[in-house]
Amino acid sequence: MTISKFHNLRSADVHKKQSIISKKIHILVVDDDARLRQLLSKYLIENNYLVSVASDANEARKQLSAMIFDLIILDVMMPGETGLALTKSLRFYNSVPILLLTAMSEPIDRIIGLESGADDYLTKPFEPRELLLRINNITLRNVDRISTNLRKFRFDRFVFDQSRDELLYDKKIIHLTSTEITLLNIFITNLGKIMRREYLIMQIGNNYNSRTVDVQINRLRKKIENNPHSPRYLQTIRGQGYVLWID
Repeated sequence: MTISKFHNLRSADVHKKQSIISKKIHILVVDDDARLRQLLSKYLIENNYLVSVASDANEARKQLSAMIFDLIILDVMMPGETGLALTKSLRFYNSVPILLLTAMSEPIDRIIGLESGADDYLTKPFEPRELLLRINNITLRNVDRISTNLRKFRFDRFVFDQSRDELLYDKKIIHLTSTEITLLNIFITNLGKIMRREYLIMQIGNNYNSRTVDVQINRLRKKIENNPHSPRYLQTIRGQGYVLWID
């Protein structure tokens, strides 16, 4: 892929038909190349997709255990568990569409990729517009599946439904303020990433400061942690910010 081309393409490149579908789609990008993950994520977000990222198969599994995705864009050649191995493993219990990315362009490589359970196979380098077209074709073939997907994040006995901004504990609704909802959405979208206080302030409002953000975090912890003073999920990273982890 020519990386510079990501900087030149914008949302106007998307087909009208795709723009209707894409607002419903949550994509997991799995690649060990941090720069490529960032560029893919930025480009897809500009084209109205929801995007989460993972740097390897292990991180991808954690994301998949917590959220429902409509599509995985998966690099084949990753250290440790490869994209092909992850695809084969997922197919035993998960039917999420998978688009493989690889620098290997021989016909046999494509065949092996499709035989592993992938829905499509795109070789590098590729045009960003072609990636969008491949995504569009996959989603059109899976439109019924996508329409029934719920944006649900599960941890312990909690379920947070992003489509409704609703937190449940054993199917009972836990009241969240608008600020708590915003914070929880930020942490879920950035699962495993450290969120600095400055970023959280920008997201929840300029009337907040570091101290009031800490207060809001503590209030949220009281609703999602068994022991807010020793949090299991929403943890403090000293000198950096906060991060949401799942087991």
